Amino acid sequence: MKKTFGILIASAALAVASFDANAQAPADIPADMNVLMQKYTCIACHRPNQRLVGPAYADVAKKKYSNDEIVKLIYTPNPAHWPGYPPMAPMTQVPKEDAMKLAVWINSLDGDAKTKTTTKKTTTTKKSKKSA
Repeated sequence: MKKTFGILIASAALAVASFDANAQAPADIPADMNVLMQKYTCIACHRPNQRLVGPAYADVAKKKYSNDEIVKLIYTPNPAHWPGYPPMAPMTQVPKEDAMKLAVWINSLDGDAKTKTTTKKTTTTKKSKKSA
């Protein structure tokens, strides 16, 4: 009887833990981003406004990375950017289109969200000929 009761309690505990693991999406994650975060396991380490294994996405947004920079960091993380955190594994399985969607959303978590990608500005100056 004690053994059966112990198995029942252990099963219930596993069920609760399993339910909690599946209910990881906080209310502040939009449904479309939650799908991507679940699919590519981002949610295992990141939350919008809470430090977990990795930094909160709001903290990433505060670093003012461009969307392209975030995509690059998804594929080739730079641990020097985040001292005090364990290194992130390269997430090369994430298609660029989905990585960009995540990057745009991450940057939207900062008050003045950046929606632009990195662009280089060049200026040219025209030399004028002096007349003699």
